[in-house]
Amino acid sequence: MSIARVTEIISSSTKSFEDAIQVGVSRANKTLDNVKGAWIQDQKVVVEKGKIVEYRVNMQVTFVLKG
Repeated sequence: MSIARVTEIISSSTKSFEDAIQVGVSRANKTLDNVKGAWIQDQKVVVEKGKIVEYRVNMQVTFVLKG
């Protein structure tokens, strides 16, 4: 039997939502052991002078605790 934990991460990218997700998962994997999945809770953009300058995602990252 395993126990999982969920933590919220906010990540951003100037390229795309997909890149923001990749950046967030990659960073979470450096700090957390046994990352098993992520749920994208929210997506937002930052707009300056009518153009999108940043993509942001709020994600719930699931990882399994060592036993």
